[in-house]
Amino acid sequence: MTTNDHASDTIEALFKEQRRFEPPAAFAARANAKAGIYEEAERDYLAFWSSWADKLEWSAPYRDVLEWKEPFAKWFVGGELNASVNALDRHVKAGRGSRIAFYFEGEPGDRREITYAALLADVCRFANGLRERGVKKGDRVAIYMPMIPELPVAMLACARVGAAHSVIFGGFSSDAIVDRVNDAECSTIITADQGWRRGKKVPLKDTVDVALAQTPGVERVIVAKRVGDAVEMKAGRDAWWDDVIAGQPETCEPEAMDSEDLLFLLYTSGTTAKPKGIMHTTAGYLTGVTATHDLVFDLKEDDIFWCTADIGWVTGHSYIVYGPLCNGAVSVLYEGTPDYPDKDRLWDIVERYKVTILYTAPTAIRTFMKWGVEYVQKHDLSSLRLLGSVGEPINPEAWMWYHEHIGGGRCPIVDTWWQTETGAIAIAPLPGITTTKPGSATKPFPGILADIVDEAGKSVPLGGGGYIVLRRPWPSMLRGIYGAPERYVETYWSKFEHMYLAGDGCNRDVEGDYWFMGRIDDVMNVSGHRISTTEVESALVDHPAVAEAAVVGKTDDTTGQAICCFVSLRGSNPGSPELGDELRKHVGDKLGKFTTPKYLTFTQELPKTRSGKIMRRLLRDIAEGRMLGDTTTLADSSVVAELQERAKAEAGKED
Repeated sequence: MTTNDHASDTIEALFKEQRRFEPPAAFAARANAKAGIYEEAERDYLAFWSSWADKLEWSAPYRDVLEWKEPFAKWFVGGELNASVNALDRHVKAGRGSRIAFYFEGEPGDRREITYAALLADVCRFANGLRERGVKKGDRVAIYMPMIPELPVAMLACARVGAAHSVIFGGFSSDAIVDRVNDAECSTIITADQGWRRGKKVPLKDTVDVALAQTPGVERVIVAKRVGDAVEMKAGRDAWWDDVIAGQPETCEPEAMDSEDLLFLLYTSGTTAKPKGIMHTTAGYLTGVTATHDLVFDLKEDDIFWCTADIGWVTGHSYIVYGPLCNGAVSVLYEGTPDYPDKDRLWDIVERYKVTILYTAPTAIRTFMKWGVEYVQKHDLSSLRLLGSVGEPINPEAWMWYHEHIGGGRCPIVDTWWQTETGAIAIAPLPGITTTKPGSATKPFPGILADIVDEAGKSVPLGGGGYIVLRRPWPSMLRGIYGAPERYVETYWSKFEHMYLAGDGCNRDVEGDYWFMGRIDDVMNVSGHRISTTEVESALVDHPAVAEAAVVGKTDDTTGQAICCFVSLRGSNPGSPELGDELRKHVGDKLGKFTTPKYLTFTQELPKTRSGKIMRRLLRDIAEGRMLGDTTTLADSSVVAELQERAKAEAGKED
């Protein structure tokens, strides 16, 4: 084990992973990314990005590749194009209209095959309906829907008429809708009567109605029928989706959008209570997602691609809607949860559609580990050829489980790092040419210039940890925070001169591969040692009894912070004091004695959002015994009360 000499300046890199996986020879022989791509991109990174922009369909050519007035970028200046044309029309014009765009699988078991031609017709009908009701270029439209085909149709219809969409995750509360709709000054909300979740009806329109009492700028609400139960409809404001498209033609003239026209807003949490409206524009964003979807996922003509994210998050925007459709891919769109009606639903879907590329989250993978391999073994997953990971750092043991039990030991894994703000994947392996390591996102994508710096903004030598930064603009980068340019500068560009601060901690090993360690605010300072919560979590999950773990720092009079762990065990094991001691020792053995957890609480479930993310903010509140913050996005609020009691008992023992 080695540690950094400057503990106060850098994040210590403790976990050492020795396993290596070379690209399978057969995979490498036909991979999209070829040797030399990194050098080619670095020789002229503007030419590299321009080569991908040139694959898009433009109604007017661009004049300049980049105009950079730090920290504000304009890419492909002077060009005009339309996102829906690039996602749909050009494929249909090329004679590929009969190609499947989406295999849709509803949670109750209903299924549809939607071709590119049919999707284009649906988008045009809805776009015409929006125009007829007064939605125009420059408007902002809120979308609050379940994972049904009408969701991408609504997004693409907005893009067609030049209105920016703001998709709000369907698990958010009415308060979250109010904040986002008012901040974006949305005049239209598109929703559904209800949605399905684990066999229960989710009251989407009712939630919107509650929000509408505090959103005076909303003039119209459009409601798709998903479940069919009666909902309240206000005359003059509310309209059914079917009525909006009734009689509309299947062609719709697209708006010519400037390369820098706003394509969408997507709100993300910040250090303040007010969410940030991340702005993404048309040409640069489409360039980024097209390039990364093709190269990172090694997309082939016969692939069936499945990103399991919700479209309410950036992953769904980039790798369910815009990236795959711009590349003419065949994708799966699934409405429900992984465990309905049973814990093998995902593997049933992989088998049915013969999915070849699966892109999911470490949280989901650890949940599958907890459930057990028997659910996986019920199904034939031999169609899979590539696996992806997204959303948070993946611990090595989850990576290995994914590799062995889902990929059958034969599928390369692309562990991807990126953010709502980056728009597209920024650091990831290129399958076919990258040697992968369990837990590492490996190298920056070609054309991306990343670095790791210390508290003073100086580059950290190989083997050290610090802040991940991006040192130059990239096409899919955020263009700002809606209505708050000064907040954009302060949040992302003020800490280090000429560098974008991502807010994540990262280690770069002696071979130059990147190992992400979670958010900077998830770094604990224990007796002067800056320790990543992610590394402690990885060490815990490395133990065969542990399914999942979440780690936070707890204020400590002696050490500044103490390591506080919440651990979920495999099977029905309730845990014991002896196992707790064993796990503490296991962490100390893996990472160093100074990382031995002071507090360790066993729990059947960790508090998660409806999208499956662990709510570490709540765990910090629980650890500190504070009043809890907003719990409206919790999938199961009963988990929190139980954890509070257990953590209190654990703290009592230690104190």
